[in-house]
Amino acid sequence: MALAVVHFLRKIPSAMSLRARLRRSLQLRNWCYPVHASLSYEAIKQEYRPEVPEYFNFARDVLDRWTEVEKEGKRSKNPALWWVDGAGEEVRWSFEELGVLSRKVANVLSDACGLQREDRVILILPRIPEWWLVNVACMRTGTVLIPGTQQLTAKDILHRLQKSKAKCIITDDCVAPAVDSIGAQCQSLKFKLLVSEGHREGWLNFKDLLKNAPSDHHCVTTKCQDPMAIYFTSGTTGSPKMTEHSHSSYGIGLTVSGRYWLDLTSSDIFWNTSDTGWAKSAWSSIFSPWIQGACVFVHKMPHFDPSIVFESLSRFPITVFCSPPTAYRMFVQHKVSSYTFKSLRHCVSAGEPINPDVMEEWKAQTGLDIHEGYGQTETVLICGNFKGMKIKPGSMGKPSPGYDVKDDPEKTEATIRGDFYVTGDRGIMDEEGYFWFVGRADDVINSAGYRIGPFEVESALVEHPAVVESAVVSSPDPIRGEVVKAFVVLTSDYASHDPEKIMKELQDHVKTVTAPYKYPRKMEFVQQLPKTISGKIRRNELRQKEWTKD
Repeated sequence: MALAVVHFLRKIPSAMSLRARLRRSLQLRNWCYPVHASLSYEAIKQEYRPEVPEYFNFARDVLDRWTEVEKEGKRSKNPALWWVDGAGEEVRWSFEELGVLSRKVANVLSDACGLQREDRVILILPRIPEWWLVNVACMRTGTVLIPGTQQLTAKDILHRLQKSKAKCIITDDCVAPAVDSIGAQCQSLKFKLLVSEGHREGWLNFKDLLKNAPSDHHCVTTKCQDPMAIYFTSGTTGSPKMTEHSHSSYGIGLTVSGRYWLDLTSSDIFWNTSDTGWAKSAWSSIFSPWIQGACVFVHKMPHFDPSIVFESLSRFPITVFCSPPTAYRMFVQHKVSSYTFKSLRHCVSAGEPINPDVMEEWKAQTGLDIHEGYGQTETVLICGNFKGMKIKPGSMGKPSPGYDVKDDPEKTEATIRGDFYVTGDRGIMDEEGYFWFVGRADDVINSAGYRIGPFEVESALVEHPAVVESAVVSSPDPIRGEVVKAFVVLTSDYASHDPEKIMKELQDHVKTVTAPYKYPRKMEFVQQLPKTISGKIRRNELRQKEWTKD
């Protein structure tokens, strides 16, 4: 058994603020015309030395500093935020414009709503520019942001409001009715802001308030460990849980992601397709790119569409691209090679393991590797395939600089052990120091003494043309204790085939792709798999179904 564990960032005694350190580094380095240099993994480990001062605020110490760099003419002409709606409308904000508008929103929160430091604000908006403004405004006011996806039901929203005791919610016309249906059950909720051209009874109109708000605002002084945001986990193994992040955990901790995994500079244009409700959007649509002064590209894209992605990568000068494995699996089923991505140079993926065959097919069609990374809502990037490293398809790469990832032989349910955080995921490390995902601790199957990770079996199944996707769990067996069972979604071409024959064909296929003892002895064909609202498979639900049968 192997568990990934991470060290917390250490606090340094130096009184020099990060603002001063950034100012010094920006003076010493040529940020206007950056040179892409591939460092070795060992060199990256030596170079990366995170420093955590006593006080830090991302809006003041990073974003406002990039505004100064812009004014000095030492940054590329790319905007800080470049938003398109696909119908011809675009928004391009410089860091200076982002600063002015976010200060106005900060005044809306502080004055119109009367929110105080550490009051909690739930934000449920699609990919529209106001989402970024509220994120930055919460940093400026010291209020604690709680993002949510628009896929949340009224019950989901109630759970988040009651658990967080949020005083304010900001959303649009689509979600407002759900909020109103449960609002009476949330005693802490005092303010409701509607991002809309219209008005709604009981709600303040965000756009009206923004228009009339002053642009002068003094950013609060926040300590590094003061709370900045709360993210609800996707609920893969149970009910969504609250995960709190401080001003430094993302604002400083994601430097390793932006600099070494995403390989960003201030001349890059970076597109991350993550939903605004998840921590990955904070990772890669705010902190990682803006730490590096890169441009954040956003496509409104209400519904995920591979053709829109291909057309955008062809039309816009996007240099770095990030999307989840599910999206890449969709991409390679289309004729990606019929498009030309003239500017694209670097691709990454995270959120769940990506199948090796998908990585190979993407490279065959685009000429680009997919650099997989691994992290959790509770952490930043733990492992990654960093720029310049040899890619091993299927591996999550090596530990992030500044993190210590080890094998741990002891089983424990505690998440904190001394200075280490236990992720609950299991993996193995090869002789070159690369980590490979096996599964959640409770997903690993023990059959007749053999320990079997579900991901390897799922990857083998999905390589067969009959399989759209699959989920592998343990199932009780009187002889072996438990055996591998696969829930399989078939392609339309195979849906009418004889179930017994296709099961035998898939079992034989798995035996040829991986160790024969790992093949699924049981199989069930289903129309769809149970998933969280973030798209992750709920294996615990399938496993519980198996073990509670009469």
